[in-house]
Amino acid sequence: MVLGFYRRITCGLRIVATTGASLLAGPLASDVKYDIVSFDQLDGWAQDDHAAAFSTFQNTCMDLKEPDWKAICAYARTNPDPRDFFELLFRPVVMDDGQDALFTGYFEPELEGSLYRSERYNFPVYKMPPEANETRPWLTRRDLLQSGVMDGRGLTIAYVDDPVELFFLQIQGSGRIRLPDGRSIRVGYRGSNGHDYRSIGQELVRRGVYEAHQVSAQVIKNWVRRNPVDGEELLFHNPSYVFFREVSRVPADKGPLGAMNRSITTMRTVAVDPAFVPLGAPVWIEKDGKTPLRRLMVAQDTGSAIKGAQRADVFFGTGDGAGRAAGRLRDPGRLVVLLPIQRAYALLPESAI
Repeated sequence: MVLGFYRRITCGLRIVATTGASLLAGPLASDVKYDIVSFDQLDGWAQDDHAAAFSTFQNTCMDLKEPDWKAICAYARTNPDPRDFFELLFRPVVMDDGQDALFTGYFEPELEGSLYRSERYNFPVYKMPPEANETRPWLTRRDLLQSGVMDGRGLTIAYVDDPVELFFLQIQGSGRIRLPDGRSIRVGYRGSNGHDYRSIGQELVRRGVYEAHQVSAQVIKNWVRRNPVDGEELLFHNPSYVFFREVSRVPADKGPLGAMNRSITTMRTVAVDPAFVPLGAPVWIEKDGKTPLRRLMVAQDTGSAIKGAQRADVFFGTGDGAGRAAGRLRDPGRLVVLLPIQRAYALLPESAI
């Protein structure tokens, strides 16, 4: 009865509003527009596996502390029908900050490494030094690696055999390091040196080495390896440097830890900009391109390159196959955030309700 009532009052509703602040994660730009749409307006909604999305949502639901989220999570524990759960308690909101939507992919890489330095394993994976927290921004990537400031301080988690793979490990923010004895250690994001991320792919395009449509993670890796001297300089183009912590307590069959310090889920977790999208919120993805994707995911992660209301990074899983698939993804589309009903309508001026 109640579910039917909510479906009736929102059928076909389309309201656009602008605001300078909201009940989301923080202050937003004054020209952000909010468009509340119905579930019938979500392309492919009825065909999705809502139970899979519901399971992923529950992985981080217990960490949401605001009263409206806590009430929703309490109801989730009663084992409701997943599709009815989302349609009863949420409203789809399209946020438009004037930037085109862009979907990319990320993954958990696997690197070859050792706990001890050798001729092969010569590139350290560092913990975060205290001064990187105290001084923002701290040393650039170039200064950090060339000054010797990290040497002899017990800040090394492991050594890996490929500086390019280490660079991309920092972009992904988490990964596994396979040791010579068959064991693996898992590392997760601890912090950074405070410098903004600069894309080396865009730099290759700027230099005229490649056209924009030719650039992928694998293309960049191959170019750096073919051009070791110029490749090292290319990596220094990005002044940002990421530090790690060991998170081997996470079971091997679970995904890496995301920004909410919980394991993330292959093809159901998305990284977002928390200035617009609350972490833990369900997010409907309408990705276009050669392989369209229509799926309900959950905003459980962030990334230094993920900026904007319509920017999202889809988690593809672990290993080389996931990495190749993630590296090919760069598509337009639409991102729709599912917000608790009162939170969604609070975005609108009274005259629009």
